[in-house]
Amino acid sequence: MSHRILILVALLSAAIVLPPQATSQVTTTTVRGRVEVIGAANAGKPRHGTLPRTVVWLTPLPTGGDPTPSWSAAELNPASPTQVPRLVQKNKSFEPHILVVPAGSQVEFPNRDPFFHNVFSLFEGKRFDLGLYEAGTSRMVRFDRPGISYIFCNIHPEMSAVVITIATPFYAISTRDGLLSLAGVPYGRYILHIWSEGMGPENAQPLTHEITIGENTLSLGVIRVPAANGEHIAHKNKYGRDYDEPTPNSSVYEQQH
Repeated sequence: MSHRILILVALLSAAIVLPPQATSQVTTTTVRGRVEVIGAANAGKPRHGTLPRTVVWLTPLPTGGDPTPSWSAAELNPASPTQVPRLVQKNKSFEPHILVVPAGSQVEFPNRDPFFHNVFSLFEGKRFDLGLYEAGTSRMVRFDRPGISYIFCNIHPEMSAVVITIATPFYAISTRDGLLSLAGVPYGRYILHIWSEGMGPENAQPLTHEITIGENTLSLGVIRVPAANGEHIAHKNKYGRDYDEPTPNSSVYEQQH
């Protein structure tokens, strides 16, 4: 019998007698919640308008001395890991109004209006000023750390958006009916973060509290948030001053053909 055959037989014997490697199974669940407006009647809906859009996310707390895990952009959005998130400027507004991205993401800011925009943010999530740029052009910003960024245009005060940068795949944006659903959440201890449209730039930090997800706790319950005044966020321009009234419409801001 050759040495090669002997080695193969030894390996096969070892494979037979060795016990199978233990595999740890993580129990996951879908966590649900519901948004209500503080002080509102009729199942939490405000008397006029819709429920404020609300974002919640769960940051795992370390257990047994292990560091808190982190996730990549592909894991946060596995359906389209290569798609660059966008905040499109169109009809003097940002689309979408609320964007959630993983820390480290590049976000594109294309201008699809027939005039100039000047997108900026002076908040703790990401501070930047893209300057004037014309129709058909675009700018990129990397949101490199978790935080909340309120986005405005220095020319058009009616324009506003919010970019929420997170370091966890467990998040949800409320539906029009105020429902929240986070799928695939492992049992464990978390910090629950809550941001809602009615909070405003003066409350740059989300609300937080500790929560344990387990067999007896599969719900976030009712999350009560302040009412919001539509999608318009009152703010100053990038110099900290009031906007000129009316909004400038001189040729310097219009697209030249």
